[in-house]
Amino acid sequence: MTDQDTHLLRAIALARQARERGDHPFGAIVVTADGTVVEGLNSVVTHGDPTGHAETNLVRLAAAALTAQQLSTATLYTSTEPCAMCAGAIYWSGIGRVVYALGEDELIRMVGTQEGIPTLALPSREVFARGGRAVEVIGPVDLPEAVAVHRGFWTAEATP
Repeated sequence: MTDQDTHLLRAIALARQARERGDHPFGAIVVTADGTVVEGLNSVVTHGDPTGHAETNLVRLAAAALTAQQLSTATLYTSTEPCAMCAGAIYWSGIGRVVYALGEDELIRMVGTQEGIPTLALPSREVFARGGRAVEVIGPVDLPEAVAVHRGFWTAEATP
């Protein structure tokens, strides 16, 4: 198993933890060049905050705990491809690299029809491409656990 897989599996474990506490199943970690780790979970439901996505929460925590230099050489690992809002937060944080397991296109297929505001169909690469600095993106990384954490959460009809 690679370090990349290990970090993605930790992000997926955080997604499961978020789901178990009543939030949407998303988790993310930042790993700096020197090995410092900061973790984030989704808190949309438990905090009543529509911006409480795992990556956005993580960016807030990482920016408070790490220097700009640490962020610029860090990698953000996430259970699912960052949405447009989260990609924007990652961009503004200065984080230089993103690795994700489940792609947003596959998530959209799994979510299907849901109540409330539908998922944006906007890949993170497109958001990052509009910025003035490069953000390296790797993903999707095929890990069955990334699909499993969503199974049965959104709608019974949309789950694989």
